[in-house]
Amino acid sequence: MNWQERIVVDPKILVGKPVIRGTRISVEFVVGLLGRGWSYEEILREYDHLTREDIQACLAYASDALQAERVYLLPG
Repeated sequence: MNWQERIVVDPKILVGKPVIRGTRISVEFVVGLLGRGWSYEEILREYDHLTREDIQACLAYASDALQAERVYLLPG
Protein backbone atom coordinates (compact mmCIF):
# COMPACT_ATOMS: atom_id res chain seq x y z
CA MET A 1 0.00 0.00 0.00
CA ASN A 2 1.44 3.33 -1.08
CA TRP A 3 -0.24 5.66 1.40
CA GLN A 4 1.48 8.71 -0.17
CA GLU A 5 -1.08 8.61 -2.99
CA ARG A 6 -4.00 8.98 -0.55
CA ILE A 7 -2.73 10.78 2.55
CA VAL A 8 -1.72 14.44 2.46
CA VAL A 9 -0.37 16.93 4.97
CA ASP A 10 -1.33 20.53 4.31
CA PRO A 11 -0.97 23.23 6.96
CA LYS A 12 -4.21 24.80 5.65
CA ILE A 13 -6.22 21.63 6.38
CA LEU A 14 -6.79 20.65 10.02
CA VAL A 15 -3.67 22.54 11.06
CA GLY A 16 -1.46 20.14 9.11
CA LYS A 17 -2.74 16.84 10.46
CA PRO A 18 -2.48 14.03 7.90
CA VAL A 19 -5.83 13.66 6.11
CA ILE A 20 -7.30 11.55 3.35
CA ARG A 21 -6.78 13.43 0.08
CA GLY A 22 -9.79 15.52 -0.91
CA THR A 23 -11.36 15.34 2.56
CA ARG A 24 -11.01 16.82 6.01
CA ILE A 25 -11.03 13.34 7.55
CA SER A 26 -7.82 12.78 9.48
CA VAL A 27 -5.79 9.59 9.70
CA GLU A 28 -6.08 9.95 13.49
CA PHE A 29 -9.89 9.92 13.26
CA VAL A 30 -10.05 6.80 11.07
CA VAL A 31 -7.52 4.89 13.17
CA GLY A 32 -9.46 5.94 16.26
CA LEU A 33 -12.69 4.53 14.84
CA LEU A 34 -10.97 1.23 14.08
CA GLY A 35 -9.47 1.22 17.58
CA ARG A 36 -12.93 1.63 19.08
CA GLY A 37 -14.11 -1.44 17.20
CA TRP A 38 -15.69 0.04 14.08
CA SER A 39 -15.47 -2.24 11.06
CA TYR A 40 -14.47 -1.13 7.58
CA GLU A 41 -18.11 -1.60 6.58
CA GLU A 42 -19.38 0.69 9.35
CA ILE A 43 -16.89 3.40 8.42
CA LEU A 44 -17.76 3.14 4.73
CA ARG A 45 -21.47 3.30 5.51
CA GLU A 46 -21.11 6.44 7.66
CA TYR A 47 -18.54 8.11 5.41
CA ASP A 48 -19.67 6.94 1.99
CA HIS A 49 -17.14 9.08 0.13
CA LEU A 50 -14.30 7.00 1.59
CA THR A 51 -13.00 3.75 0.11
CA ARG A 52 -11.45 0.62 1.57
CA GLU A 53 -8.17 1.82 0.09
CA ASP A 54 -8.47 5.09 2.03
CA ILE A 55 -8.83 3.15 5.29
CA GLN A 56 -5.91 0.90 4.40
CA ALA A 57 -3.83 3.98 3.59
CA CYS A 58 -4.58 5.37 7.06
CA LEU A 59 -3.34 2.16 8.65
CA ALA A 60 -0.23 2.09 6.43
CA TYR A 61 0.52 5.72 7.35
CA ALA A 62 0.12 4.95 11.06
CA SER A 63 2.37 1.92 10.73
CA ASP A 64 5.10 3.92 9.01
CA ALA A 65 4.81 6.71 11.58
CA LEU A 66 5.19 4.24 14.44
CA GLN A 67 8.14 2.51 12.79
CA ALA A 68 9.89 5.86 12.47
CA GLU A 69 9.24 6.74 16.12
CA ARG A 70 12.23 6.69 18.43
CA VAL A 71 12.03 6.29 22.18
CA TYR A 72 14.72 7.78 24.37
CA LEU A 73 14.96 6.85 28.02
CA LEU A 74 15.56 9.73 30.34
CA PRO A 75 17.58 9.24 33.48
CA GLY A 76 15.18 8.97 36.36
